[in-house]
Amino acid sequence: MPIFEHDAISLHYEVSGEGMSLLLIAGMMSDSASWAPLLPLLEPHFTVIRPDNRTTGRTTPWDAPGSVDIFASDCAALLDHLNVGPAHVMGHSLGGMIATRLASAHPHAVKTLTLAASAPLRLERNVALFKSLLAIRQSNAAPDAWLNALFPWLFAPALYDIPGAVAQAATASLAYPFAQSCDAMAHQIAALDGYVPEDITELTCPAQALLAEGDLILPADLAMPTFADIPTHLINGAGHSIHWDAPDAVADHLRRFITLHGETTA
Repeated sequence: MPIFEHDAISLHYEVSGEGMSLLLIAGMMSDSASWAPLLPLLEPHFTVIRPDNRTTGRTTPWDAPGSVDIFASDCAALLDHLNVGPAHVMGHSLGGMIATRLASAHPHAVKTLTLAASAPLRLERNVALFKSLLAIRQSNAAPDAWLNALFPWLFAPALYDIPGAVAQAATASLAYPFAQSCDAMAHQIAALDGYVPEDITELTCPAQALLAEGDLILPADLAMPTFADIPTHLINGAGHSIHWDAPDAVADHLRRFITLHGETTA
C-alpha cells in the first residue's frame, strides 16, 4: 500500500499504468477508487497517480488541517516525492479546484490542466447542499438516506431508468471499506466552505474544461463564463459524476488535449 509520509500525515496513493505522468484529483467525499471507470481507458497511455485527499480513503489522520491550498500542497509534494513532475493533471469537482490551485501555486508541477465538472466558482447553494446531506447522515435516518438524497444531484437521470441501479450504487457505497466517515465529511465540507476562487485565465499551463450537460451541482451556464478563452467541452448525457456517466468521452477529450500540446499517448 503506497504511503507518503508528509506534513504529519500518511498520504495514501495509487499508481498504475505506463506512460506520461497523469495526476487525478478526486472530488468531494471521493478518493482514489472513484476513478475506476476511467482506469482501463487511461492506463494504456499514462502512469496514473491517484492520491486520497485528506479526510478521504486511507490517508490519515482524517482530521489533519485541510483547505484547498493544503490539498494542493499535498499533491505538489507527492509529485516531488515520486520525481515525476511536471505532470498532466485532471481534477473532478472539488478536485478541480485543488488542481487549479496546484497549477497557480506550484506551476512547476503541472504540464496541462483538465477540469472535469469543475470551475473556479463558489456556489453557496452547494455548500448548503453538502451541509444538508451531512445533517441527514448525522440523523437517525436509514444509512442510505443521505446517499439517496445525493444521487439525483450526482448522476445523470438515465441511471434511474436502469432497474436496481440506484439501490446497487447505494449498497456499494455503504460496503466500501474506506468510505469517508461522517466526521471526516464534516471536516472536508469546512475546507470547501473556505474556498476562495481564483482567476484561471492567469495560469501559465494549457487548460481545458469538461462540463456535463446535465450537471445540477455545477450548471454549465454558470461555469462557462469563468473560463473566458480556455476551451470548454460540453458532454451530453452526463451529470456531475461526469467520468462515471461518460468515461469514454472524458478519456477521449483528455488524450486529445495532451496530444494537442505536444505529447503523444499512442
